[in-house]
Amino acid sequence: MSTKVSKIMEELADREAIRECLYRYSRGVDRLDADMVRSAYWPDCVDDHMGFTGNTEEFIAWAFPIMGSMDQTMHLIGNVLTAINGDTAEVESYFYGIHRINVPEGGKSDVIGAGRYLDTFEKRDDEWRIAKRLVVTDWFRQYPDSADWSQGMLGIMVDPGGRFPDDESYRRTKIT
Repeated sequence: MSTKVSKIMEELADREAIRECLYRYSRGVDRLDADMVRSAYWPDCVDDHMGFTGNTEEFIAWAFPIMGSMDQTMHLIGNVLTAINGDTAEVESYFYGIHRINVPEGGKSDVIGAGRYLDTFEKRDDEWRIAKRLVVTDWFRQYPDSADWSQGMLGIMVDPGGRFPDDESYRRTKIT
């Protein structure tokens, strides 16, 4: 089923605000920036997230220790389909999450997960945020090892990105 161009043009600002909200969520969980995550959810939201169900604060309390135990994480968002009906929107967006974890026996392991966020967004006071979320995992792969950062990427030494507030993006940008 397709959406008419005139309808997309009419909804363009709302669609962009919804996409930006999805990106804030990803940045927030990857950088462990609780305020950024809060800016993506309404406080009374319900997030059904890989065995967890709760509101914004409960999600942060559950997810941040897990994410914080990992050396690095990156969530990518794509294939965002949006159906807006007044001040609500049904949104399906694909995610791809890359995680470098510490293995209990020592060493590092990479886990990649992919799936979809099935979200109900609400627009309140001219702002779109997630009111309800279901996370559907469609694919994952766990590798027995991870890159050797001491050797650099292609032999070029690089420093990995960091977490809030130490990541370079907080010093170089005004994104909040």
